[in-house]
Amino acid sequence: MKKIIILCAIIITSSIISSCAPIVQGAAAVTTVATMSNDRRTMGEILDDKTLYIELGNLVVEDSMLDGSHINFNVYNQAVLITGEAPNKNVRDYLESIVKSKSSKITQLINEVEVLPKSSYLDRAKDGVITVQIETLFLNQEVFHPSHVSVRTERKVVYLMGSVTKREAEHATNIASKAKNVKKVVKLFNYLLVRPAKEVEKDNKKKEVAMKRAELEDKLAEQELIQNELTQQLFELGSD
Repeated sequence: MKKIIILCAIIITSSIISSCAPIVQGAAAVTTVATMSNDRRTMGEILDDKTLYIELGNLVVEDSMLDGSHINFNVYNQAVLITGEAPNKNVRDYLESIVKSKSSKITQLINEVEVLPKSSYLDRAKDGVITVQIETLFLNQEVFHPSHVSVRTERKVVYLMGSVTKREAEHATNIASKAKNVKKVVKLFNYLLVRPAKEVEKDNKKKEVAMKRAELEDKLAEQELIQNELTQQLFELGSD
């Protein structure tokens, strides 16, 4: 029996499109260069998360015990979020046990799988719309980079993961909670005491460039004004 599982990798937050994609045989998430350059994890950590994500996806696809289930995974810094539906508690517990046994590097396992019939494709599509909506809203703010927060939506419940400061977490949560059709927002953040120094330095350089640009534009406007005044004076002298 062919099972279609929607797997959503926490390692990426796509720039505009949802990071979720239906797959039949485990798939690797695609991380853009732009996203990776702004990621707060090291390249090694990103690779570890991607590898674990693929392994978990394959594990579920190949296990006949999970035939009647709909399972999603998110992985960030080896913290694993499992969402979806299982036919009974035994299957739900079994899923958790095989995930735990898959890697000793898993730092945290959050099992949000519900004992319910599998959601319809229409419901999953609606969840995908919510995810895209929130990720798009993240693009239109400057408190954090969109790649710092991963979004997973399951039955209108939004799960947020990532390494962020409390201010960034609050801002992300407020944005997500205001998105259309969101029932609840669950915060699963790894909190940072301060923003990474390289990000602060980068922002300071941007501010310096912006200030310099504004200063030059003011000088240009001043020069244009002087030039206009001189032109007017020359015109008046010529008319005499």
